[in-house]
Amino acid sequence: MTGLLTRFLKPYWQWLIVVVVLQAIQALANLTLPDLNADIINDGVAKGNTDEIIRLGVIMLGVTVVLAVTSIIAVYFASRVAMGMGRDLRGSIFRAVEGFAQQEVNRFGTPSLITRNTNDVQQIQMLTQVMLTMMIGAPMMAIGGVIMAVRQDGPLSLLLLVIIPILLVFIGAVMWRALPLFRSVQAKLDRINLVMRESLAGVRVIRAFVRRDAEEQRFDEANADLTATALRVNRLFALTIPAIMLIFNLSTVAVIWFGAMRVDSGAMPIGNLIAYLTYLMQILFSTMMAVMMLIMVPRAAASAERINAVLDTTPSVRDPEQPPASLPAPKGEIVFESVSFGYPGAEEPVLRDIDLTIQPGQVTAIVGSTGAGKTTLLNLIPRFYDVTSGRVLIDGVDIRQLPRPELWKRIGLVPQKAFLFSGSVAKNLRYGKADATDAELWRALEVAQARDFVATMDGALDAEIGQGGATVSGGQRQRLSIARALIKKPVIYLFDDSLSALDARTDARLRAALKDETAHATVIIVAQRVGTVMHADRIVVLDGGRVVGVGTHQELLADNETYQEIVASQLTREEAAA
Repeated sequence: MTGLLTRFLKPYWQWLIVVVVLQAIQALANLTLPDLNADIINDGVAKGNTDEIIRLGVIMLGVTVVLAVTSIIAVYFASRVAMGMGRDLRGSIFRAVEGFAQQEVNRFGTPSLITRNTNDVQQIQMLTQVMLTMMIGAPMMAIGGVIMAVRQDGPLSLLLLVIIPILLVFIGAVMWRALPLFRSVQAKLDRINLVMRESLAGVRVIRAFVRRDAEEQRFDEANADLTATALRVNRLFALTIPAIMLIFNLSTVAVIWFGAMRVDSGAMPIGNLIAYLTYLMQILFSTMMAVMMLIMVPRAAASAERINAVLDTTPSVRDPEQPPASLPAPKGEIVFESVSFGYPGAEEPVLRDIDLTIQPGQVTAIVGSTGAGKTTLLNLIPRFYDVTSGRVLIDGVDIRQLPRPELWKRIGLVPQKAFLFSGSVAKNLRYGKADATDAELWRALEVAQARDFVATMDGALDAEIGQGGATVSGGQRQRLSIARALIKKPVIYLFDDSLSALDARTDARLRAALKDETAHATVIIVAQRVGTVMHADRIVVLDGGRVVGVGTHQELLADNETYQEIVASQLTREEAAA
């Protein structure tokens, strides 16, 4: 945790110096007041010297004003530092996650990444705030209080040799027990987020299968598990403050008992005893403040470990250290050379020995049974994953040698699960080309067969789309996603089963319109429906992660058994021959 705080507080070192100086002034003012009070009692009250009482009283008032002003300013700067650090930390986590390949996202899990960028950052931010307002001042007060207490009466201060070690041992035992509990709390918060996210995303499935009670029970179990662990933590700290108060009160009784004997013997003035009691309270109060802050340390330490795990992760897919000095003009030729790929931890590769060349100006379809590796093959082109062996080349350049932004500029992707962002239709369509005109938007919508339904929406291009496209149907989401890719005008179009939600008539119109719009580009279509791809220039047949056939519909229908089985399962003989 120390390294994380040092790294993200470094930009605010000027303000930290200001806070430390102000805290030092506060501590000095707090330590001066009891000594002045002792002088008022010893030199003013005891001697009946009213002028001395007034003089020292005015000094005490001035010290109090300084104390109030410095406290306000210190809290202001501490808050600015804590909030600024929290902002920077959230930004760093977000940028780190944005650079992750799909492999890292899968390893951490979406709910856990959200928790780390919200709850975990909040724990660090709260600790920083408390540390700057309490932790810096508390040691100053405690150490200064010990020094001032010894000044008041040395022999009586021997009590501190008993009191302080007891406090430190007790606090250490509490922290040792609390740290693993707080790690467990954060992990169980992840579980709560996971269950909640799944329940919200799958609400239709839950209702369709009448699993509402089961999901409520699953959430209740996760909630009860978190509650039980949180209660264990709270029970532990429920004993902490009463125990400290017991030590506090017994210490006060001991000081009054032995101090009264020293005052009675004339070895100690009464004003010094009162000042000593105040210093003892300051020492113990500072210790209590430190304990209150240390209560937050174990949880913040657990959060810091989780945040560092994200920040210290090196993405499996990275930009080249030395990209080529010059790149060929974008054409869209894609070559797979002996490509194999396996997911981390998998026993068998998903793709094996893929040798394939895809030319610009052609529509290439990829078909195969479920699990054949169609989507995986498509995901290798934009480097969502890197190949296990072999190479993928675009325009003669290994894509691992291309900076990813340069690679992505050449690609227009319509994913298997169409995703839209919250905002207007126009905002979503301009995602790939921010300066696209309204005419370009309408043209893309027309090609994607989405113009008619967008025109009827309230506001047309300015109509609001809910998060994830929740306010439009599945077919409408797909068509808007296709329009978004068309506006970008890339040299490579990747359609990952992105026509599955369309009826046959709309599908046919869309494919006809796409053919003219993408005539000079490389178009790759992954599809389950043979009717969607049978008119493609080339069809690639995958089976078991291998290419088992390449050709036109008629060529494959004549001599490829795998393709024949796929066609026979969907079309009649007359439809297949059409």
